[in-house]
Amino acid sequence: MPEAVTTEAIVKELHIDASPETVFAFFTEPDKLTRWLAVEATLDPRPGGVCHQTHQDHDGTRYAMRGEYVEVVPPSRVVFTWGFVDSAVPPGSSTIEVTLRRDGDGTHLTFVHRDLPAEREDHDKGWDEVLGRLVTAVAGGDPDAS
Repeated sequence: MPEAVTTEAIVKELHIDASPETVFAFFTEPDKLTRWLAVEATLDPRPGGVCHQTHQDHDGTRYAMRGEYVEVVPPSRVVFTWGFVDSAVPPGSSTIEVTLRRDGDGTHLTFVHRDLPAEREDHDKGWDEVLGRLVTAVAGGDPDAS
């Protein structure tokens, strides 16, 4: 039986020391997305376009994420579906919304992940880690450096 879907979204807000145009590219260009989120990516950033990513755990296990772009408004908003093959969050079953707003010399990023199963603790903590990797990658650093 599928898990119940929660009505409470994961919401994260952070400041990134880069323009919205720069940050936007890290959600729409494969060579930038693979610096912080996935090890492989096939992206077609337009409504209905694919958003396919391969993720890898610390132990080397790989997972196939399959989704599609729902809304793409450069450089301020990107929305895509999210889910993994053979998981409690199947492909296309949840939605990620990223809103970018100029904030001084940088960007205020609002990240919202909706329609997750009620048991979502791993996702909440995982996004904290992954968004930290984004900040490092946008700044030109190596998110994998310890």
